[in-house]
Amino acid sequence: MTAEIIVAVATAPGQSGIGVVRLSGPSLEELARKLVGRRLQARHATLADFLGATGEVIDRGIALYFPGPQSYTGEDVLELQGHGGPVVLRRVLNRCEELGARVAMPGEFTQRAYLNDKLDLAQAEAVADLIEASTVQAARSAVRSLHGEFSRRIAALLGELVDLRVLIEATLDFPEEEIDIIKEADVQRRLDLLREEVRSVLAASRQGSLLREGMHVALVGQPNVGKSSLLNRLAGEDLAIVTAIPGTTRDAIRLSVDLDGVPVHFIDTAGLRSSDDPVEKLGIARTWTVIERADVALLLMDTATGETPGDREILARLPTALPRIRVFNKIDLTRQEPAVARDAYGTQVWLSARTGEGIEGLRHALLSLVGWEGHSEDVYIARARHIEALKLARARLERTTTCGGQLELLAEELRLAQDALGVITGKFSSDELLGEIFSRFCIGK
Repeated sequence: MTAEIIVAVATAPGQSGIGVVRLSGPSLEELARKLVGRRLQARHATLADFLGATGEVIDRGIALYFPGPQSYTGEDVLELQGHGGPVVLRRVLNRCEELGARVAMPGEFTQRAYLNDKLDLAQAEAVADLIEASTVQAARSAVRSLHGEFSRRIAALLGELVDLRVLIEATLDFPEEEIDIIKEADVQRRLDLLREEVRSVLAASRQGSLLREGMHVALVGQPNVGKSSLLNRLAGEDLAIVTAIPGTTRDAIRLSVDLDGVPVHFIDTAGLRSSDDPVEKLGIARTWTVIERADVALLLMDTATGETPGDREILARLPTALPRIRVFNKIDLTRQEPAVARDAYGTQVWLSARTGEGIEGLRHALLSLVGWEGHSEDVYIARARHIEALKLARARLERTTTCGGQLELLAEELRLAQDALGVITGKFSSDELLGEIFSRFCIGK
């Protein structure tokens, strides 16, 4: 608990029908009385005037008082729901500052909930992920994490690790015991099950990371192969200018699409070719920057010409580790059928951006390329740091197979695996990590 009272506008900037000012801290009852001119009944919505220093009415709205520890933050919480104009909200905020509150830092309300054991760290992160969810599937997965499904699986893994460590440490402490504790407790079988469960949680987390981060897809190719037409087809509207003049697209055009619940961010780039036009050259340079940051490259080619030397030059320049799909466009002109094929060089798709034939095949190829397995109730929002922690825990558990019966080494690997998993829910987290996580929240949360 902290002695400071914090306050923030909890609704988005701009005008709206309703605006919320939120406060959290110790002993808010007296501040609330001065602000609304009466004592508030706990957990009841009270219609009240919000009063200024001289008793003038700033606004009229609903006041809700939640005494701690039964509140979001674990402290006393006061919510003032008034009209959503920026000026009136600022006046209410200023009045709260006059009464002793200070403006909250980003994420400070949720940080206090974490520090007061109302949420663990994974649940706290799920709050921000739910707010930022860009697809229905991402929102559902964030809710599952917020309700603790991810945390419960991690807690179960930690519990099993602790049990195994206790057994092994006991054996180390009492080596003269005749009973073979390791064999009797079936430690090897339990380690096998533990490794399998970590793999399962890691797989589900990778799916959840896709829902949170999405994937960035760069549309690349020579001029006039149909990149802008494909973007427009995916968008369902004319976002990019399409002409027969090479070099029409000069700068990246971005579009986000929901593919089976996965947010996919397409970037239409300038056609790649040699050019003396300084503006076009700048667009081409930016294209290569976009490609370097992408998760997938779609190389568009004209079906009529097939893969040309220019296309092969682009393929050779693509980052080696960057997944790519070769897309043969304009099958409506060559009267070819839409198709998807895979060979030693990767995935190939034949489609028509103009008519839409083969677009569904491209969608499936993209999701397959990034390992999306479809909707599942076992998927929950996960972050890059969760995946890294699970990978580290998995590596430590895999190393237990090479300990050769040396219990000291086995105990150390289990300790390191436990430390890695503990970082996910905040059992073992540095102040620097907490600061980085909560700084990314909005002010009023």
